[in-house]
Amino acid sequence: MAASTHLNGATTTTSPLATPTQKSVFFFDIDNCLYPKSYKIHDRMSLLIDKYFQENLSVTPEEATKLHQRYYKDYGLAIEGLVRHHKVDPMEYNEKVDDALPLDEIIKPNPKLRKLIQDIDREQVKLWLFTNAYKTHGERVVKLLGIEHLFEGMTYCDYAAETNLLCKPRPEMYAKAMRDAGVEDVERCYFVDDSGLNAKAAKAFGWKAAHLVEPMSQGPEAPVADFQIADLEELRTVFAELFKPS
Repeated sequence: MAASTHLNGATTTTSPLATPTQKSVFFFDIDNCLYPKSYKIHDRMSLLIDKYFQENLSVTPEEATKLHQRYYKDYGLAIEGLVRHHKVDPMEYNEKVDDALPLDEIIKPNPKLRKLIQDIDREQVKLWLFTNAYKTHGERVVKLLGIEHLFEGMTYCDYAAETNLLCKPRPEMYAKAMRDAGVEDVERCYFVDDSGLNAKAAKAFGWKAAHLVEPMSQGPEAPVADFQIADLEELRTVFAELFKPS
């Protein structure tokens, strides 16, 4: 199942609606969204995932890559396929894949990103992180970017909770994020993600969604969300109502 964490260290699980908020909630994806794809963190992670497949399933490198891609397509996460079909320990996987990434060698504080987020009107908007990674990875990334104090909490895929992992783009995950953040009205939910599948699912769920497609990336044949942006700075325009008056 998914879970949430408040970035001061307190953690909630699948409790009923959190303290209700009358604010709009802006949900931010983390990986390849808060930092650029040029960091190639996804590529490093893919190598570690394939290595994990090879070592734990005794398959060839070709078979590992094929299974990895299939599970990602079917479930949104390679670990979901591993848990479903091979009964692996998700926390061991997290230790050998996500937590093994040398993020401190790659990610540095980003003043421009911090300024963008600081310019969001916190009196009207609650900021929430929304990731398919486990909490340790998400917390590492936002701390290295220097923006962890700007978000009120995070909904993440809880590898430690159950064998049936819940993640984007399943509708239940978006409902879970809303409960975690304390918002009941889908029309007050805003979202940005680099994944077309996740952005499309958010729009279908009723959220206002922006799909981040960097210039170096190939976008979908037709837009899948309310907005398609090439840089997070464009959020100032497409979601202008969330920002402080200039």
